[in-house]
Amino acid sequence: MGRLSFRQVHLDFHTSELIPDIGGQFDKKQFQEMLKVGHVNSINIFSKCHHGWAYHETEKNQKHPNLNFDLLSEMIDACHEIEVQTQVYISVGLDEKIARKHPDWLLRNKDESVGWNGGFMNPGYHLFCMNSPYFDVILEQCKEVASKFKDTKGLWLDIVAPRVCYCQNCVKILRGEGKDPRDDNAVKELGERTYKKYYTEMNRTIHDINPELRIFHNSGHFPIGRRDLIFANTHIELESLPTGGWGYDHFPTSARYVHGLGLEFLGMTGKFHTSWGEFGGFKHPNALKYEVALSIANGAKCSIGDQMHPEGFLDRATYELIGVAYSEVEKVEEYCDDAESVADIALFCDEAYISEYTAIRRQGNFGVPAFTSGVSRMMLEGKYLYDIIDIDSDISKYKLVILPDRVCVDDKLKAKLDRFISNGGKILASGLSGTDVNKQEFLFDFGAKFEGKNEYQPCYFRPEFKPGDLGQSDFVFYGEPFRVSEKDGKVLGYRRDPYFNRDTFSFSSHQHTPPKLKDAGAGMIQGKDGIYISWAIFEDYATKGSLICKETVKYAIDALLGSRKTFKSNMPSGGVVTLMKQPQNNRYVNHLLYASPVKRGDGVEVIEDLIPLYDINAELIINEKIKKVYDGKTKEELRFTQSDDGRIKFMVNELNCNKVIVLEY
Repeated sequence: MGRLSFRQVHLDFHTSELIPDIGGQFDKKQFQEMLKVGHVNSINIFSKCHHGWAYHETEKNQKHPNLNFDLLSEMIDACHEIEVQTQVYISVGLDEKIARKHPDWLLRNKDESVGWNGGFMNPGYHLFCMNSPYFDVILEQCKEVASKFKDTKGLWLDIVAPRVCYCQNCVKILRGEGKDPRDDNAVKELGERTYKKYYTEMNRTIHDINPELRIFHNSGHFPIGRRDLIFANTHIELESLPTGGWGYDHFPTSARYVHGLGLEFLGMTGKFHTSWGEFGGFKHPNALKYEVALSIANGAKCSIGDQMHPEGFLDRATYELIGVAYSEVEKVEEYCDDAESVADIALFCDEAYISEYTAIRRQGNFGVPAFTSGVSRMMLEGKYLYDIIDIDSDISKYKLVILPDRVCVDDKLKAKLDRFISNGGKILASGLSGTDVNKQEFLFDFGAKFEGKNEYQPCYFRPEFKPGDLGQSDFVFYGEPFRVSEKDGKVLGYRRDPYFNRDTFSFSSHQHTPPKLKDAGAGMIQGKDGIYISWAIFEDYATKGSLICKETVKYAIDALLGSRKTFKSNMPSGGVVTLMKQPQNNRYVNHLLYASPVKRGDGVEVIEDLIPLYDINAELIINEKIKKVYDGKTKEELRFTQSDDGRIKFMVNELNCNKVIVLEY
């Protein structure tokens, strides 16, 4: 299948039958010129859109009624003529022309409304159930495309995922199996089975025709731990448009997990100010420069979303915008391909291990648990080198494993962590994590006894250390609190409770009741196996962003890592750092990034200004003897020192958006 290209465009073309003259202004030379202006070397182009129309000659679908030539073939020929790779897009989950004819094939919610759009009186698309006859229709359409366009690199299959469906096809299947369609777990299990049947049969059908085709099934977000969903694909594309509801935290969180799974992957953003389908919407060139730099810094290739005008031309302003970003990527591709992550810390965020003891708060529109978002954000701001892992990850290379807030521990995870601890590793746990939630007891030695949930919320933390730039005080923690009693551990801070919880007949002041000036038990404690914090502190940081939460966690991490911390720098909290290794090229690659997103309008995160940083000090611990340190873009060499213990120091005089620092050994 070959390696993925670094500079891809995902070209949408969801076009109503009410629009005339489809592709009327398509011109091969103009199409090619825009791809060159954009420094694009790979593109996803469309066979079938969400409206259901095909854009090529077809026997298994209907060509758009206002298209009078084979647009897809023309685009493929234009791309291949200038050595731009192509993948073909097919809307699988949506087909509006069929939805109007066969509403009985649509996914149904529990209240009988149809998936995505509720009903037919609202503008928008309607989602299909793969237990309906629609599955055979879409299978034949994909089979035709795989047979017809064998010189393309892959198929990109959109809007597919495990679904909960209450349509009569699903009800009939469940009742035939002796199950109750009113049982939510039975319905969910059928959705999982249905999706597995879909991708298994789809992959087999396509690869029977052409085993070299890449296949990607897009569901928008991959839950951590769902390797079955990830390995249904030949590669991964992480759809993550920061301005479109994902935010700037989503991609690093997903990438730090996916990078460790061994599949090539892309980071997909968009040129839009907001999200898909925004004609005339443009983000600032600085935003795209930062977003593609974030992709390559996390081991990903790049994809930028666009939508072509119905008349078939590529917009010059769009491709000039894309070219600003991709011209920078082009300079450093050799330092970013086939790279391994170097990390001190593993965040265990496997969603199969999330405790259901209490309701889980989720962050953003795409279902990332708030504590996962919170712990990832703390690692970025603290300049820690980290990966996100699941139960099947190899943790032997890490120095510290963090169990954030709500990780239940079963026998399999306990055995894995016991081996890790016996080899010198440490654990940082918070909230319910590190406990057997049924027995309400710690499974690791934190020098304390777990006593269950604290009755007062919010309550207060009084640290026994100086928390960064803050002074000594009682700090409010909003996250769910738990009680522990100290045994032989070292108390690093105490919990203090309010006089009472805020209620109708018992309240004080504007928000919450102040603390009693009396310690109520350990709030943070260190034992033989690591440190425990008795609040859901990462969820707290994701939702409130209190500085004290971050400073508390940083103190704990630094205490556990000690002198073993691989990277140190004076970069501000908004900076992002990763360290990659290319052993086949005898080099490390240190990515340094800085931008400052601001919220505008209705919560849209925007990057406009890139503020340069000066005199950035970097200190790394590397085992190999370094021969040369230089800027990957300019090839300018940097002065450095390396001590006998492997500690390397260098300075970056100016950082404007990103630097790719290469360390050869």
